[in-house]
Amino acid sequence: MNFAMTDEQRMLVEVVRAFVERELMPHEEEIERSGILEPALLESLKQKAIASGFYAANMPADVGGGGLGTLEVTLMEQELGRTSMALSQCVYRPSNILMACQGEQIERYLLPTVRGERMDCLAMTEPGAGSDMRSMSCSARRDGDDWIIDGTKHFISHADIADYVILFVATGEEETPRGPKKKITSFLVDTNTPGFEVREGYRNVSHRGYHNCILTFDKCRVPNSAVLGVPDKGFEVANEWLGATRLQVAAMCLGRARRAFELASSWAAERKQFGQTIGKFQGVSFKLADMLTEITAAEYLTYAAAWKDDQGAMTDQDAAMAKVYASEMLSRVADEALQVFGGMGLMDELPLERIWRDARIERIWDGTSEIQRHIISRSILRPLES
Repeated sequence: MNFAMTDEQRMLVEVVRAFVERELMPHEEEIERSGILEPALLESLKQKAIASGFYAANMPADVGGGGLGTLEVTLMEQELGRTSMALSQCVYRPSNILMACQGEQIERYLLPTVRGERMDCLAMTEPGAGSDMRSMSCSARRDGDDWIIDGTKHFISHADIADYVILFVATGEEETPRGPKKKITSFLVDTNTPGFEVREGYRNVSHRGYHNCILTFDKCRVPNSAVLGVPDKGFEVANEWLGATRLQVAAMCLGRARRAFELASSWAAERKQFGQTIGKFQGVSFKLADMLTEITAAEYLTYAAAWKDDQGAMTDQDAAMAKVYASEMLSRVADEALQVFGGMGLMDELPLERIWRDARIERIWDGTSEIQRHIISRSILRPLES
């Protein structure tokens, strides 16, 4: 097995890292203190990302995207993960689920989003439906050639700056061997549609400047042409295109962990106590050894899953293992890096306290650690069951 990066991959990493350090990191403190990514700054950084060829790099070249493979996108995500979530979104990677667009949806949603003229957001989670998506109560019913949507979604990332939502709602019920389950349909809904309101979400400790929102639908009427994919087959659409989002989370965790490790290593080599640098004490040096070991293990899991996806061989188990290990690794590494710094690690003069805070949400969104373990254990046991 060849684990070496190609020259092109190495160049991609170097160029994206330089962009992150030059264009994004200088704004971190401003975002952290204000909790706001000003629209003018977002637009400016977005245009720079477009000019640099990074925008929509995950989308196929035949629709105007960068055409990068999953492994290359993963390497890019890792570098973007070194900065805050609010700033990394300026180098936008549209949801791959948009590749399910058909007919007029291509010109109205897919292509403008790839060009940077529109922005999408994904809406699944509800106050009463988190990990169990089949329990969602937000619903749509047919009314002639239209659909009427009612209900609420919450924890919807960057809906405040999105132009439309990729919405998953219940559209009926079906009998299964395990009892009745709701049918799910995906819709493309513009944020200015009558009956649809985007409201301010909850205050939280993670990802300042990158907001979650509450979406409410009150007799919101959309045409049948708004259906993404086939009615009642929303899970099939999601399962085909959303697996890569778990790798995105894993890769971003790798970038944050690497930055925390580099900060801790430099501090351990410079900070002196008791007449020598603290890195000479086993209590510190062993922390660094464990941190690097965990980061490297998470990288191999994530890179392997990405490589398999490029071969059309990635399984749900592969993505779940990468996501659960990388996200939990980040929490451990961030905590240990902060411990190396001592009290200074908690001060906002350094990015460590932000990395430490931001790490907590990675084990929850895009499938909790418990859901990832369920996916992994199911893949182990199902072939053995009679």
